[in-house]
Amino acid sequence: MIDQPRAERIAGLHPAYFSMVMATGIVSVASQLLAYRAVAVAMFALNAIIYLALWVLTVVRIAKYRPRVVADLHHHGRAVGFFTIVAATCVLGTQCVVIAGMWRTAAALWILGIGLWALLTYSIFTILIIKQEKPTLAEGMNGGWLVSVVAAQSVAVLGVQLAQGFGLYEQRILFFCLAMWLGGGMLYIWIISLIFYRYTFFPMNPADLAPPYWVNMGAVAISALAGSLLVLAADRSPLLIGLLPFARGLTLLFWATATWWIPMLVILGFWRHVYRRFPLRYDPLYWGAVFPLGMYTVSSFRLAQAMDVPYLLFIPRGFLVVSWLAWTAAMMAFVTSSLRARG
Repeated sequence: MIDQPRAERIAGLHPAYFSMVMATGIVSVASQLLAYRAVAVAMFALNAIIYLALWVLTVVRIAKYRPRVVADLHHHGRAVGFFTIVAATCVLGTQCVVIAGMWRTAAALWILGIGLWALLTYSIFTILIIKQEKPTLAEGMNGGWLVSVVAAQSVAVLGVQLAQGFGLYEQRILFFCLAMWLGGGMLYIWIISLIFYRYTFFPMNPADLAPPYWVNMGAVAISALAGSLLVLAADRSPLLIGLLPFARGLTLLFWATATWWIPMLVILGFWRHVYRRFPLRYDPLYWGAVFPLGMYTVSSFRLAQAMDVPYLLFIPRGFLVVSWLAWTAAMMAFVTSSLRARG
């Protein structure tokens, strides 16, 4: 039997809780790339446990509290949180490749990620499109919608890193990843246009700037990472060689856009928590703010390699420290909140 408080926590589990895996995973990868292997390995082990635990809770929630899950799928604000499952699966797969060299495990996670991406993309958007009662743009649109972009790009990122291991099928894998990258980039343009319109033409309250607004940056940062990896793989694909100038330019555009967002998000955060004194307390959505910091670190590192601009490496070195601090703060808040809930 599940006690009542625990049952309610499982029933109310936010669909975006897999962002905890995304955040932990990408900070771990950043640590590995910048030669902090002990930190990377420890976070990799922890992340595998978190991933499995969240899957168990999700399965229990679907089995025992299906109406709550269905309600989430029909909710414009919460439905997009399910895309974190795709991104978490592929980020964990990237950890397997970069940190542990576990190609087969990573490949299995990639295939799972593709299946989840297809299922969630076409079911969630279909539900939200055909439902009769819909919120206004101001009520229903937020940065969390961009997790759909992160999901698509995470598939591309992991696929490029696995491609060489597929032997004769490498060209097809790289083409698939190229298509996912371009499709994800177009999806970012569609959604960020609506978000920017909502920000600039509708009144904003502190509560409207929930933590997922950091995904404005994270979604385009992972797009820059996917582009950088494709550029680095270009010498293995005639198609990519032909598209190299285009791929380099688009990748740099994505990275520059991510960089532009950072000061803007810091200013908005200052307005929210300092000027308007909105309380800063634990929310599972804050993992969606940690992930973009780690992703910007990794994407900047790979961009420096892809564009052959080593003078940019000071950026990931600095942002790694920021990512560590943000992850530690979120984890401490999570532990404290969990202990209080058990009370």
